[in-house]
Amino acid sequence: MEKQKQKLFSSAYHLSHSSTSILSRNGLLLFVSLLVFLGVFLPLLLFPNTYSPFPSSLPSKWNDYSLARAAKFVAKNGTLIVCTVSYPFFPFLDNWLISVSRQKHQDKVLVIAEDYATLYKVNSKWPGHAVLIPPALDSQTAHNFGSQGFFNLTSRRPEHLLKLLELGYNVMYNDVDMVWLQDPFPYLEGNHDVYFMDDETAIKPLSHSHDLPPYARDGRTNICSCMIFLRPTNGAKLLMKQWIEEIHAQPWSKDNKGNDQPGFNWALGKTAHQVDVYLLSQAAFPTGGVYFWNSTWAKETKGKHVIIHNNYIVGFNNKMERFRHFGLWLVDDHALESPLGKLE
Repeated sequence: MEKQKQKLFSSAYHLSHSSTSILSRNGLLLFVSLLVFLGVFLPLLLFPNTYSPFPSSLPSKWNDYSLARAAKFVAKNGTLIVCTVSYPFFPFLDNWLISVSRQKHQDKVLVIAEDYATLYKVNSKWPGHAVLIPPALDSQTAHNFGSQGFFNLTSRRPEHLLKLLELGYNVMYNDVDMVWLQDPFPYLEGNHDVYFMDDETAIKPLSHSHDLPPYARDGRTNICSCMIFLRPTNGAKLLMKQWIEEIHAQPWSKDNKGNDQPGFNWALGKTAHQVDVYLLSQAAFPTGGVYFWNSTWAKETKGKHVIIHNNYIVGFNNKMERFRHFGLWLVDDHALESPLGKLE
């Protein structure tokens, strides 16, 4: 009888111990799951504006996609066409891509995404054509000219370009508020280090010089940093390094609401005798202050325009409406011509 009691007691003890172990394991799993849930979703609830639609914490093969690997995949005959873009300006990227596709150069386009939303969306529709160089920027705000966000976006440009030059590529850089009407590559005459367009609104003769223009403002030129073609030469690399130095020397502040362009022009002046530069035709590569503001000139030079830049106007909607007014907003009627396809 005593042995039976001990056996029953032992069985009850083991059952109780086993149940307690099971409950402990289940409780531990529940506790860990709760911690994971809170760690992922609580910040989204408390700080919704600081997280992009595609946060970097989510696993993606594109997170580890390097600039060198992307450039190798995209480049054709040693040449890349590069833009930098943040998510709010995705429609302008699409519009620009349609115009590039019409000139049969879309395959060599590399999108340097400034946020994970852009990185994932481009690569989901056009695999391999977007890369992100950390740190990622905020993907929620469309930064206007003169803002600190705009400075943060544009100030990284020469660093990206220098890295590609050091990898040995020819690089054409474009802002995405541009539209191609013709193939620009035949206009890159000679074998110069750097090609660029003027940002002045004064009308030049059709046969104007291709040398660096005279200094106009504060002892510097007014060359546009939004369309540049670079060969991987020592001169081009020197210019990029000087441009980086000039940007670091003049950071954005409330008193100095700058962007990357003044630094580019200071760099051009300081390297003038060491870099072989080429000023592109104003008729072929007009600034927005000429093409959109001077209708007489635009009519007289019709058929000569190659790349139109939608600058000299501030604001996402204003730029879009001006493109629409001049028949240059291609997204509405020609979306299927984009390598990204029709956007939702």
